[in-house]
Amino acid sequence: MRSSLIDYLSDKANEIRCLSIESTGASGSGHPSSCMSAADVLSVLFFHEMRYSNEEPRHPSSDRFILSKGHAAPGLYSAWCAAGLFSKEKLMTLRKIDSDLEGHPTPRLNFIDAATGSLGQGLSVAAGMAYVGKYIDKASYRTYCMIGDGESAEGSIWEALSFASHYKLDNLVAIFDINRLGQSEAAPLQHNMDVYKARVEAFGFNAMVVDGHSIEDILKAFEEAKYVKGKPSALICKTYKGQGGSVIADKLNWHGKALSGDVKDKTLKEINYQMNGTPVIPRPVIVDDAHRVVESPIVIEGDLGYEKGTKIATRVAYGHGLVKLGHASNRVVALDADTKNSTHSLMFKNEFPDRFIECFIAEQNMVGVALGVGARRRTIPFCSTFATFFTRAMDQIRMAAVSQSHLNMAGSHCGVSIGEDGPSQMALEDIAAFRAIPNLVYFYPSDAVSTVRAVELAANYPCMTFIRTSRPATTVIYSSDEKFEIGNAKIVKQSPDDMVLVIGCGITLESAMGAYTVLAAQGIKIRVMDPFTIKPLDSEAVLMNAKACGGRVITVEDHYPEGGLGEAVAGVLSGADFVTTHKMLAVREIPRSGPPAVLLNMFGISADCVTAAVKTMV
Repeated sequence: MRSSLIDYLSDKANEIRCLSIESTGASGSGHPSSCMSAADVLSVLFFHEMRYSNEEPRHPSSDRFILSKGHAAPGLYSAWCAAGLFSKEKLMTLRKIDSDLEGHPTPRLNFIDAATGSLGQGLSVAAGMAYVGKYIDKASYRTYCMIGDGESAEGSIWEALSFASHYKLDNLVAIFDINRLGQSEAAPLQHNMDVYKARVEAFGFNAMVVDGHSIEDILKAFEEAKYVKGKPSALICKTYKGQGGSVIADKLNWHGKALSGDVKDKTLKEINYQMNGTPVIPRPVIVDDAHRVVESPIVIEGDLGYEKGTKIATRVAYGHGLVKLGHASNRVVALDADTKNSTHSLMFKNEFPDRFIECFIAEQNMVGVALGVGARRRTIPFCSTFATFFTRAMDQIRMAAVSQSHLNMAGSHCGVSIGEDGPSQMALEDIAAFRAIPNLVYFYPSDAVSTVRAVELAANYPCMTFIRTSRPATTVIYSSDEKFEIGNAKIVKQSPDDMVLVIGCGITLESAMGAYTVLAAQGIKIRVMDPFTIKPLDSEAVLMNAKACGGRVITVEDHYPEGGLGEAVAGVLSGADFVTTHKMLAVREIPRSGPPAVLLNMFGISADCVTAAVKTMV
């Protein structure tokens, strides 16, 4: 192996170390010691191994890199700076309020595909990107992911390892930076490299223990990974936190601390002393074999095939909508967590097996994989499971929003209306959770037609969406040509003499319609609203129709009261001086198994309960 190459890459590694120290020093905060342990691997990646373009960092055919240990962001920024993407002057703006070089990476930067920093998530994203490269793009680009030893305690890392080996992602390389030290004490395994190797091998990887500060060892390991077929590879790199500086190397209490004063000066002097001054060696060039994505509106054409008055579950209609969407665009990809025969994404798998990804019972990984699958807008991902199981992946969902992801989720089996399966399967918190996600649209369709249109709108929406579907069949109330828009409610029953506005979604819209029929026979008129989207809520329609009904409003939802439909409506009504009464019918205690109709009545959200609530107001 050429000594000039090793000297050159050693120089680049030390340049990354110096830039990391200087930039965190300029900001007065950051994690330079975590960057210093990773610098040699970053050097080999950025100056010898990876194919990429400074002119177009998100080039379709460029290799992908995910920094799962996001706190080492200054090291990543320093690598890009050393590669000439931006100036050292810009690097020195690290962590400033007007700089996109934030404390942890986000896609505000054109060279970042996914936000990281909430540890344990990067490998799932990388696996999703590698899956697309191998099975959808069928291109030669490779995906690399750097993982910290501390974050390897996260179960999501092992979910991702299992997924990657199951799908034989030999275009994926996981890099474990085993620098021994965590934030407050040593990592559990410290430098017990054989145990790391055995564990990663047990998950189906070609695992290599590497001296993470030997350029020659790192080069050899990456070269070996290129020729391994049928399984992903992992470099398990023995490194030292703070490598290169005698004052801080392999010492506790330097995590997340910028160097200053004599310590900074001494460390920079020690690193600069090791520079060889080797001439630049050209990087490999991109193999341009991944097609460019052309984005255009996706439209579901023709009659949807539903007859008004018939009953069909919205979870079934989700499957129908997904299939129609798949015919409309070959960019649509579906993922599921071994619930596809319940969420009805199985219909999509049967129609488009090459665009369906089974993620098994690992919801955190599924969401991360979906984020990666949709990165660089290569695909339009829809992932599904029971709505309550998405709450297990809320941190991944939160980070997907930071990642500016176009991630679509469909959660079935919501509320007590699922019946005998009991409370462990009943989503009763999901509206509250998803309403808190920035830029997310929360669809709650009430019939088959509105469900298919929700799927269509989600595919065209540039940010994240969630579609809540129900287990019981509900009545088709809309015709196929009914137009739906995000944030626009539907009034399904009204008259000039309506006395109460009743707002319901899904199964509780059925409750509202049942109450309408009973009350109409008694001469009591109510107005019934279907919000369609709870976020954004059609505030104008709520206010206008509430005022028309004398300020009397009832919300009825198959959800706990906290953070649900009722509180969303209450937020809209809070500034209106004409509101006289707002009753919130919701599930107010932990439910139990039982027949759906019995449970709806027991927990106060049946047609009878709506009828009784109206009568207290008129």
